[in-house]
Amino acid sequence: MNHIELGQKGEEIAVEHLQKTGYSILDRNFKFKKAEIDIVCQKNEQLIIVEVKTRHTAVIGEPYLAVTRSKQRQIIKVANKYIEEKKIDLDVRLDVVSIVLNQYGMRLEHIEDAFYP
Repeated sequence: MNHIELGQKGEEIAVEHLQKTGYSILDRNFKFKKAEIDIVCQKNEQLIIVEVKTRHTAVIGEPYLAVTRSKQRQIIKVANKYIEEKKIDLDVRLDVVSIVLNQYGMRLEHIEDAFYP
């Protein structure tokens, strides 16, 4: 599985996890310029922007560590565009779903309020 396929599989796993835990998926892969939001969902009158990071291994660090401050700023810009375009008036939360997926199994960590604007 190449890194594109791994990323797509990770997003599918994240969507399943979010739906099972009561989130309503509103949008996926929303693009603005060259940046993208992986998943937009809602739960309890709150809009949640979810960045999904999937790796084969955590040897070089957990996948969520790839959501650097620079990546966070990029996500925030796209989130602002999404909110403006869709005319959303809800509190917003920024989450990360970190997945390690390989032949030995799958480990998922959902980090709520992973970062702030």
